[in-house]
Amino acid sequence: MAPMSTIDLEPEHAESLLRLIEASLQVKRRHQFYHWTQGDMQRLVPHKLSSCGAYDAGVRELTFNVLNSVPMPPSLVTALSDVQSPVMGYLRNEWTRSGQNVCWIDIGDLARNDVQAKGLCDEGYRWLLVDGHTRPGRPHELETFFVFGQPGCLPDAQSTHILSMLLPYLHVTFVRVQVTERELAGNGAAMRGVPLAGGVDRPRAASITDREREILRWVREGKSNQAISEELGISALTVKNHIQKILRKLGAANRAQAVAKAMSMNLFNAGIELPSRRIAPLETVVAPSM
Repeated sequence: MAPMSTIDLEPEHAESLLRLIEASLQVKRRHQFYHWTQGDMQRLVPHKLSSCGAYDAGVRELTFNVLNSVPMPPSLVTALSDVQSPVMGYLRNEWTRSGQNVCWIDIGDLARNDVQAKGLCDEGYRWLLVDGHTRPGRPHELETFFVFGQPGCLPDAQSTHILSMLLPYLHVTFVRVQVTERELAGNGAAMRGVPLAGGVDRPRAASITDREREILRWVREGKSNQAISEELGISALTVKNHIQKILRKLGAANRAQAVAKAMSMNLFNAGIELPSRRIAPLETVVAPSM
């Protein structure tokens, strides 16, 4: 476990942090939260995956959303999204041992006895950056918990220092997102006369076909309709029709939202993979309009 150390920020990093804090006020939905954690945050706290948890009064425990911009085996996504998994238990215990301060945690020891921890290490996620927010006056009751991972990274002072400053905004923003999503899900369920499951009304992953999932992967890489049609040997019009169906099924307003929602639903970790498995830089995920 690597403790936090204090450093001075470079002017460009301070500007990025200020922009990130100012932009947090506009974040209310899950896909907006994903995009908020890209851009400036990627420059400050580089990561290819994050697991963000908030206390859910319905289940009386933290519930997690995993956002990953590179493909991951479903079992590893489960390890980072299941509050009862050995990986999440280990991270919470080590964070508590650190004095509940932001810290880098080495899961190498856990990997000797846990297959999911070993899988994360094999994917390059041996060191994970962790911090959480507890209830005022109740240090044993977590309200939010955040895990960030970058393949092959080693602990660095800048990321720990910046995350310590950013945590209050991460906490408030993620809680706001959870409240908004539950309210919207509740209103939708009330209008349809159907019960809620877990407080969130999500599109079913099964409604996305293999072809649509394949097209979504190319959209994630920033490909245009014409470029996707050339990759798949179909017409650009057919690609456009597929994308329109995807937007309707996911309830997304545009391609960027569709990619973010697909990530939050773990759609990229099922079904076929792209032959090249090339991943576009996170700043360029937003593709041209249809």
